[in-house]
Amino acid sequence: MLFSLIRHFIGRCVRKRDDAVHQPSKAPLRLHVGGQVAHADWKILDIQPGPNVSFVGPCTDLSQFDADSIGEIYASHVIEHLGYRRELALAFREFNRVLVPGGSAYISVPDLPTLCDLYLDPALTQDERYRVMKMMFGGQIDGADFHHVGLNEEFLTSHLRKAGFTDIVRTGNFGLFDDSSSFVFKGRPISLNVCARKPRG
Repeated sequence: MLFSLIRHFIGRCVRKRDDAVHQPSKAPLRLHVGGQVAHADWKILDIQPGPNVSFVGPCTDLSQFDADSIGEIYASHVIEHLGYRRELALAFREFNRVLVPGGSAYISVPDLPTLCDLYLDPALTQDERYRVMKMMFGGQIDGADFHHVGLNEEFLTSHLRKAGFTDIVRTGNFGLFDDSSSFVFKGRPISLNVCARKPRG
């Protein structure tokens, strides 16, 4: 009788342990920096409160998030609003810190070489050239809507590498959100879209 009770107790403990091992772990957070539209799979971080904003704060200071706690970061037409002397490096270091090992950052910025080509195109009307100028320098509808840096693939890749990212690949449309990362003007995509990975080691 005693041996049966012991076997029963041990069996229950083993089953509980096995159940705990096989239970799916909570998926890391997916963070949409500067997003506006709610999405079931992503949480929004923005500098200003809003109806769909989950976290308020600058992307240069992600101290409200633990290290290695975020699976993916998406930032479309956000990084160009940062100063190139200090803020850009801070943001990318913070992205790298909070991402899980092997996590990805999807970065989209206005592609300065493309915009320069468009601006100099003699076929553009004055209104069209003005639109291109706004893509370069921001809409300037409020204090946060100014562009402080112009980026090409070389500059963006260099900043990401210095922050510790690897496997940096220029890509086409991310296909994640309907936003400026897929905007086409006069038949030309105006965004530089890059995927970068935090090393697993």
